[in-house]
Amino acid sequence: MTPGRNPCGQLLSSIAGRLTTMLETSARLLRLLSLLQAHRDWSGADLAERLGVTPRTVRRDVDRLRELGYPVNASPGTGGGYQLGAGAELPPLLLDDDEAVAVAVGLRTAAGQGIEGIGETSVRALAKLEQVLPSRLRRRVGALNAFTVPMLHGPQPSAVDPAVLTELAHLCRDAERLRFEYRTHEGAATRRTVEPHRLVCTERRWYLVAWDLDRDDWRTFRVDRITPRPPHGPRFSPRTPPADDLAAYVSQGVSTRAYASHAVVRLLVPLAEAAERISPSAGVLEAHDENSCTLRTGAASLDVMVIHVMLMGFEFEVLEPAGLTERIRTARDRLSRALERSPRTRDGAGRTPGTRSGSGAAS
Repeated sequence: MTPGRNPCGQLLSSIAGRLTTMLETSARLLRLLSLLQAHRDWSGADLAERLGVTPRTVRRDVDRLRELGYPVNASPGTGGGYQLGAGAELPPLLLDDDEAVAVAVGLRTAAGQGIEGIGETSVRALAKLEQVLPSRLRRRVGALNAFTVPMLHGPQPSAVDPAVLTELAHLCRDAERLRFEYRTHEGAATRRTVEPHRLVCTERRWYLVAWDLDRDDWRTFRVDRITPRPPHGPRFSPRTPPADDLAAYVSQGVSTRAYASHAVVRLLVPLAEAAERISPSAGVLEAHDENSCTLRTGAASLDVMVIHVMLMGFEFEVLEPAGLTERIRTARDRLSRALERSPRTRDGAGRTPGTRSGSGAAS
């Protein structure tokens, strides 16, 4: 033994070095897997840049993922790259078969019911999971979905097929053109070709924000009226979205821009109180001060707008248009005349003759 050298220390130092390398490699493999799941295609150079390694290291890491059971496909040539394919068997150390089926069914249920706050996340997670499910598990998940009837809500004519949601999510993620048949409110069907951007969900309804190639403008489509008509594609370069806040953009579109008449009113209640009663599909709310908020909404006509605003049950002030104020005066006068014509008792109370109260109900 060489004087002054400690073999135990050398051994521990060597083990520590190997453990550090193993941990760095494991972390890099997880990062690589996450990147492959996030987008359909990656070039070796792009992956190397994102991971901070050489293309040769990327190739070795891809081989390690394949050894672990992850089906990573590689395409040679200038336009080639790496793609995460459908799995021949479920990758180990993640979920067993029963757990994978349970998670997929749970995600489908959450996405189909539009559960507040988790709907969009469920669709993204389901898209990743179904990408690597082996065919035998896909059949099990499909059978459970087809022959299970949830009783979470009443009948929903606007219910969305989760399979359509996941297909749209894939196309948004991969930036592929979507071809579909769209059913209008009147029931007429039209063929559309769009560049899908994002899915937006409300409590009970899903919308697709997309660039309509035929109309050369952004459009919002109800997903329950969409029937995909593949083949889809080709790929496209994503455009700048129509707004930073797509939820507000869709809310304004379905509650205001879709109608012939528009109005802005100030509700004399705090924003939080108004939001409990007014859904995003009924109008767009903005805080004015601590005790009031502004509502932007739409209706088929100003006469319908009067009823729409009154039924919200809040004190309010009309900001625009001036015509809405005139319609409210007309409605007030009409209601006053109706009250004047109503039968009255001797004491002047507006009671229906033969009853004990103004409700008109028999005791």
